[in-house]
Amino acid sequence: MNGLYRPREGRIIAGVCAGLARRFGMAPWTVRLLALLSCLLPGPQFVIYLVLWVMLPSEDRYVARTH
Repeated sequence: MNGLYRPREGRIIAGVCAGLARRFGMAPWTVRLLALLSCLLPGPQFVIYLVLWVMLPSEDRYVARTH
């Protein structure tokens, strides 16, 4: 599965960083560190995280939709 979804395993809060890491072939801790560091900069990073949390399907829904 190469789509963008929130996985069941490897979640810390909502699975957004873990999903982004799987999609782009990165380590989840790298994406989490980048997200944390980006929050130190001005901008809507936290709002984007919340929007992704709501809009990204969970792994169960993603699998059901693709099969």
